[in-house]
Amino acid sequence: MTQDTPPEVSTRDALIQAGMALLAEGGPEALTLRRAAARAGVSHAAPAHHFKGLRGLQTAIAIRAFADFNRAMITHRDAAADTPFDRLAGICDGYLAFVDGQEGLFHLMFTAAEVDRDDPDFRTGATRAYGLLRAGCAPFTGGADLVFEGAVWSAVHGYATLGFTRKRGQAGGENPPPFRALLRLIVPDRPDHLGPVSAK
Repeated sequence: MTQDTPPEVSTRDALIQAGMALLAEGGPEALTLRRAAARAGVSHAAPAHHFKGLRGLQTAIAIRAFADFNRAMITHRDAAADTPFDRLAGICDGYLAFVDGQEGLFHLMFTAAEVDRDDPDFRTGATRAYGLLRAGCAPFTGGADLVFEGAVWSAVHGYATLGFTRKRGQAGGENPPPFRALLRLIVPDRPDHLGPVSAK
């Protein structure tokens, strides 16, 4: 273990943390078993003992990432004002806050073909993430609505993928609009849907 790794952290957890750091610093190409082992301060043979190859480490990282991702959405939702719009916007704020600076991890979670998406723990984390979004959308539709949910998800995911959280200019050079301004175009602006959640 390196001096940066607390002694109570297991070798497996140290490798996951090291992999997440490599992804944050250098993107998907930066993650290899040898680099993760070196970053974690363990032997080069350690990853093979804890994971079935690079795919196993990538899957474990994605599982950990979804737990952090879900926590970010819940934290921002719970800190938002008590209206359906603000709670949905809070979920999206957590989504965007997690992604900012974590593009390599985001790619691993949603795009990388190497991740075992049939892993039960991965499916649990991914399903919970969508469940949070669905619950945030429900007050506007009266229940599950794949079209409405898809519109909100596409908007927030696209905003994150385009790097707009970093104020990256659009094609014309203008700064991107605030995400909540885009969300207002999707969410119906009706009084019965914008009152306190506790009153519904």
